[in-house]
Amino acid sequence: MVGRVVRYTAPGRINLIGEHTDYNLGFALPIALPDHTVVTYVADEGDTITVRSDRESGQVQIPLHTSPGEVKGWAAYVAGVVWALRSAGHRVRGGRMSVTGGVAMGSGLASSAALECATLGAIAADLDLSRMEQANIARRAENEYVGAPTGLLDQLASLFGEDRRALLIDFRDVTVQPVPFDPQASGVVLLLIDSRATHQHAGGEYAARRNSCERAAAELAVSSLRDVQDLGPSVLRAVRDPVAARRARHVLTENRRVLDTVDALHGRDFSAVGRLLTASHESMRDDFEITTEHIDLIADVAVRTGALGARMTGGGFGGCVITLVDIARVDSVADAVRDAMQQNGFASPSIVSTRAGGGACSRPDQLRA
Repeated sequence: MVGRVVRYTAPGRINLIGEHTDYNLGFALPIALPDHTVVTYVADEGDTITVRSDRESGQVQIPLHTSPGEVKGWAAYVAGVVWALRSAGHRVRGGRMSVTGGVAMGSGLASSAALECATLGAIAADLDLSRMEQANIARRAENEYVGAPTGLLDQLASLFGEDRRALLIDFRDVTVQPVPFDPQASGVVLLLIDSRATHQHAGGEYAARRNSCERAAAELAVSSLRDVQDLGPSVLRAVRDPVAARRARHVLTENRRVLDTVDALHGRDFSAVGRLLTASHESMRDDFEITTEHIDLIADVAVRTGALGARMTGGGFGGCVITLVDIARVDSVADAVRDAMQQNGFASPSIVSTRAGGGACSRPDQLRA
């Protein structure tokens, strides 16, 4: 591998529905984005990896013996992969690495998972790792090196993504099942609305929501909220803390919405999917309390002006809104959202149509240095 140029790409993701269900062993339904982060790596016999990004100034030196907390900022995700691979007993070589393109950091579209999975694919190109093994290594990098208490959703979406397919993930059994997702074939467009409000999913609020769910499960004497899923939200009357009960109610009802969305997609009923997206947003707003005034306004305006449904996507407190819109109404919905943002003093959002794309893969243009 020494001296060989290896290029590996991995996408971010949109979570169509199923927010904060992953670490509660529930269900989620993400798609991989068509845009990929590209990592180019040339191994050598040194004891450091020198990494640079086209979106950051300068370069970062990552020792192969790095330990959690040593590297900060965007390069911590690269360092975390190095650490997690070595911790799993795999050899990692030094070398030079460049990172180009991909999802912007802070957008709530799993830019960190894209970077982790692309890095892992490049530096572990000679290792026989399954996609599930890669997902767990990348998650360990984010959890234990970076310190973000995320579940496995982002890494699975990045690695298992398929064109025109969503992915039904069951986090109890850790299975991934493709589901048809081609709204354009039914005259419907998936709009991605970037609020321009930076999403911070490694912060204390994310951890607080996870702790609330764990407290609710403990009061119910179960190991996770998935264990009471079939009993319905009424079981939460036994949870004394009203905040923890509301958080848990979001998880139980969100799991049901994921499964209902899968059924609607099999029937190509995008009106039903839209209603489920809106209900999900209301649950994140009222029960889980992870939306913001800015995000709520975008989702509300989209629905009021003709969208089939809209919801925030990602861990919360900023980031992006997704909305399903009949193709004839795309321009009017987008214009209404932009006007509302301007009238309320918010930054003009980026609004683009998007689709389900393929997952992480090696680039065919691997060359000799």
